Amino acid sequence: MDMIRELHGTIVLICAEDGPPLAAERDINDFLGAAWAAEATMVAIPVARLDPAFFQLATRLAGEVAQKFVNYRMRLTIIGDISAHCAQSKALRNFVYESNQGQALWFVNDLAALEARLAA
Repeated sequence: MDMIRELHGTIVLICAEDGPPLAAERDINDFLGAAWAAEATMVAIPVARLDPAFFQLATRLAGEVAQKFVNYRMRLTIIGDISAHCAQSKALRNFVYESNQGQALWFVNDLAALEARLAA
């Protein structure tokens, strides 16, 4: 079950691991709609909810997801270990690194890392 938490002044929709996957651009609307309903300003999606295509940048899914969240001024955090995906793709490693330098899209290992990042 999804939950809403305020973490250091940010209202975060923390998505459950067992919900419908984010597998195509049309799926983004479900996450955005849930965030708006909860008056959240950030969505935290577990890696388990992402289709493997998300981590293959050639599919453009990661870029589409990031762009749509930016367009709607909703921050996005991907929570979980993606080291295996990053080990297979220099482009993905660079994408993750660059994303983590900004404020719109973060990749963190766990909820504690997200809390620490928001506290900074």
